[in-house]
Amino acid sequence: MNQNSYKKAGVDVHAGYQSVALIKEHITKTQQNNSINTIGDFGGLFPLQLGSIKEPILVSGTDGVGTKLKLAFLLDSHSSIGIDCVAMCVNDILCSAAKPLFFLDYIALDKNYPQKVSDIVKGIAEGCVQAGCQLLGGETAEMPGFYAKDEYDVAGFCVGIVDKSKIPDKSKIQEGDKIIGIASSGVHSNGFSLVRKILKDQAIDPSSYTFQNKTIGEILLTPTKIYVQSVLKLFEEITIKSVAHITGGGFYENLPRSLPQGFGAKITLSSFPILPIFDFLSQKGGIAKQEMFGIFNMGIGMTLVINPSETNQALELLRSYGEEAYVIGEVIKEEGIYLC
Repeated sequence: MNQNSYKKAGVDVHAGYQSVALIKEHITKTQQNNSINTIGDFGGLFPLQLGSIKEPILVSGTDGVGTKLKLAFLLDSHSSIGIDCVAMCVNDILCSAAKPLFFLDYIALDKNYPQKVSDIVKGIAEGCVQAGCQLLGGETAEMPGFYAKDEYDVAGFCVGIVDKSKIPDKSKIQEGDKIIGIASSGVHSNGFSLVRKILKDQAIDPSSYTFQNKTIGEILLTPTKIYVQSVLKLFEEITIKSVAHITGGGFYENLPRSLPQGFGAKITLSSFPILPIFDFLSQKGGIAKQEMFGIFNMGIGMTLVINPSETNQALELLRSYGEEAYVIGEVIKEEGIYLC
């Protein structure tokens, strides 16, 4: 069928067909033994196997990558952005002890470049593999005149499952409970509007400015760490009273969400290493450390509240799973986050 009229309007359906052909191999990597889904169907099919789950609760999450995408555009590097998208979703539902089941993506762009779409989906598939979930479907929308030239947006949606009895109960948190922090891989996917402003104000070219033997761009594009496998295993071994994903708003916004009313947290700054990239941003941007903790993760991507008696076991297990983990503070009977 002749599609010249549509192509003249800026939409190349043949590029869309090529994109689908290229991404099939990435999607296939995430398919599980019980998969009955066919790429190209109008809906994603997922057989729900409950196993030993007595009271199944479905947990959903959705998110995007934010203005970190601007760095990907600038550096023409698109293969890790998909991991960020998956991570932002699955790490959120992990706070409810949910095992991710499947993920859907949405990619909207000004022009469909099949190799670029393939690179993005390759990252999404890698994120799904890391999270142990299936890339069940998605949508690629070519929207000429809506997005700037060579730019795109990517967002995702995941669904997980948890037995009702396994959901963390923050009402059981007591004064003196310990807060364990699990190390981040870097800036993750938050605060990039400020990051880009700092780079612009200081005339720092992320493609050429080197820091710790890498370009700043490479460091900033380090994908968000996915904590699913290690934290789900930990849930099987100890009682975790609450979990917080340290994303936008840093410690000040996210830690209180994991605490009951009337309680707060005292964080010991010397208890964990602040990643060098945050010292760099603080110095170049003239931002006080206190303020940095309200914007960035500062080297801690996820926090867990546990009984003091289980602290050593939790640390040993997390480290055996390949995580860097620290006791970073404790729960106090006073609302707020206090850095000391």
